Amino acid sequence: MVHISRPVLWINTIGPAVLGMWLAGHLWHWDALALLLWLTLPFNLLIYGVNDIFDQETDARNPRKGSLEGARIRAGEVFSIWVSVLVTNLPFLIYFVWALPGAAPLWIGLYLLIFVFYSAPPLRFKARPFLDSLSNAAYALPMVFVPIALGTDPIWAAALALMAWSVAKHTFDAVQDIEEDKAAGITTTAVRLGVRGVVLWSGLWWTSATIGFAMVNVPVAVVNALISAGLLYKLYRSPLITTAHGLYRYSIAFPYVAGAVAGIQLAAALLLGWYP
Repeated sequence: MVHISRPVLWINTIGPAVLGMWLAGHLWHWDALALLLWLTLPFNLLIYGVNDIFDQETDARNPRKGSLEGARIRAGEVFSIWVSVLVTNLPFLIYFVWALPGAAPLWIGLYLLIFVFYSAPPLRFKARPFLDSLSNAAYALPMVFVPIALGTDPIWAAALALMAWSVAKHTFDAVQDIEEDKAAGITTTAVRLGVRGVVLWSGLWWTSATIGFAMVNVPVAVVNALISAGLLYKLYRSPLITTAHGLYRYSIAFPYVAGAVAGIQLAAALLLGWYP
């Protein structure tokens, strides 16, 4: 179950939640503990467990599966995955409805539903071009519901910038799976646009993200611009699926680097009393 939850990608759920807590003015707040725990194994098991259940045909053809980049499950494991998803997530969700203030549970519910129906029918955003990409804006929602849960307003410029960043990254990463998705009859944004089209699509969204980040923090915007430009340039120069797969390790590192630039500044500002 840990393998299915893809620990190397937990940063995509934990990171926005921690930044949301810090942007709310708290270096640490005990009321955020349950949310942070939920966004480790439980919620990532929900995201990727549901994905693996409904993507068995595609994953069987994908050489990346069965490695750190994702599990390759067997049909006989489906029931145990569903049970594990329910057992690890339901207690948290019940607690959130009972304990969290205001609209926080509603935002959490939206967050959960988008990721379930990214993979699951009847909506299955994954198989709908452009919706597959746009639905990944939900990765930024912890920057909305964590501050609300702590009794403050979200920093919307930061949240919207991260939404744009997530849309871009999803499509960029999907280039490496174009052949497997085509073989399974799945038309993703990457399949529809092709490699060069993805460079334009992701470039527009990463540019929007850079503008949004600049409204909050210029160093984060600069780092975002440099890394995204480097990834896009290399894929433009060599518009091959093998190139996209080779760049994936740098794409995985992207949120760690940009998050560190943001996080170090925020943590220092909070410790030194520069941030209210």
